[in-house]
Amino acid sequence: MSRELYEEQNKPPAEEGQTLMEQVEATRARAEEEKNKAEQYLRDLQRERAEFINFKRRAEQEKTEQARFANAMLILKLLPVLDDLERAVDTVGPELAGLNWVQGIVLIARKLRSTLEAEGLTQVPAYGAEFDPNLHEAVLHEEVDAEMDGKVVAVLQPGYKLHDRVIRPAMVTVGRGPAGHRVASEEIKRDESEA
Repeated sequence: MSRELYEEQNKPPAEEGQTLMEQVEATRARAEEEKNKAEQYLRDLQRERAEFINFKRRAEQEKTEQARFANAMLILKLLPVLDDLERAVDTVGPELAGLNWVQGIVLIARKLRSTLEAEGLTQVPAYGAEFDPNLHEAVLHEEVDAEMDGKVVAVLQPGYKLHDRVIRPAMVTVGRGPAGHRVASEEIKRDESEA
């Protein structure tokens, strides 16, 4: 096939009344339009790829979280048993402390606690700590001196975290200081938050 014949067959169709320059400009415009489409497709593909990578990362994180907290319900059901064993051990008088069966119960309580701790269970700090509604459940208030105002003065039931998540808040008694001190401390807290 000769070059002239090839060029004649592959020449863009000429519109009636278009000059060669107009045809070149029309071809450039189509080429620019196709280039813009290709760039848009590339951006769409890159965005989809990034979204897929983020989806995979989130799915992996959720899978890891689910594995970490798979035993949470079982541990939550075992906490009353641990509470009962520890209360029983705490109430043993000195006259019974040396008996073998009492020592066996003490060992069982320790073993249960250490097993739960190995699974990531930790006790929520409560007594003497500043009351935190994320960690503590206030059941009672008790009149105390200004030093213990807003702090936990008694723990009625210990609270627990599994890894970094609270699975049972501590049931506590919160100290309530003298009325004059309470008003002053609230004003100080308000002033600090405004600053």
